[in-house]
Amino acid sequence: MIVIKYGGHAMDDSQGHFATSVKELISAGEKCVIVHGGGPQIDAALKSANISSEFVGGFRVTTKEILAVATQVLNKEIQPKIIEQLERAGVNAVGVAGSEVLQASKQKKLVDGSAVDLGYVGDVVGVDSAAIEKLLALGTVVVISPISGAADGSADTFNVNADLVTAAVAGALEADLALFLTDVPGIYRNWPDTDSLITEISAIELDSIKATFVAGMAPKVAACLAAVSAGAKQVRVIDGRSAQVFHDALLGHGGTLVRA
Repeated sequence: MIVIKYGGHAMDDSQGHFATSVKELISAGEKCVIVHGGGPQIDAALKSANISSEFVGGFRVTTKEILAVATQVLNKEIQPKIIEQLERAGVNAVGVAGSEVLQASKQKKLVDGSAVDLGYVGDVVGVDSAAIEKLLALGTVVVISPISGAADGSADTFNVNADLVTAAVAGALEADLALFLTDVPGIYRNWPDTDSLITEISAIELDSIKATFVAGMAPKVAACLAAVSAGAKQVRVIDGRSAQVFHDALLGHGGTLVRA
């Protein structure tokens, strides 16, 4: 079982390398879940609508207005394109809105533990793993968006960082690998110093330095730790823009490996 986070500029897959690699996984008998993000696409949509947004601690502060745009982009634009890419490569895939299988509560703290009000940003507190496994048993690749439902049963939805959704899903499914495809080569100890790339690290050591990470590195680190803590056997963060890097990662090489 592999859970893949597909996001950032890695999603510009005009050559179909990602879909082809997923097909190879399935042909080899591997089960696969894909959690997709869409930060750059949401940025573009907000800019087009003249809606300003800000990030705090690596998370997008989300108003009702921003949530509506994010939901439209993620559920109605990005997810159908991913399904189309996969099916074109001969992969049987099904799209699932995160609100159907994910329950979240309002996020109240940043990675460093400081209190924050991010609006409609959530933490995943529940995953309907049975529903996901039922779809996997049909031989499909399950593609999940990160907009999550409310754990309290209300009609609210939450914008959840796709890295953290990936971690929750990987943990709930006890995945052999949680693979984060991003637009950076891995986790940098001192972002953006490219010489500070961490190639391998234990979850214990990473946890001891998690408060030192800034910007988008902070949620990635939190997601790696959450995935291992929840039950994923290992985590790898790679630059998903390269077909070769993706292929190497499936063979156990490259990027940043976080050991349980």
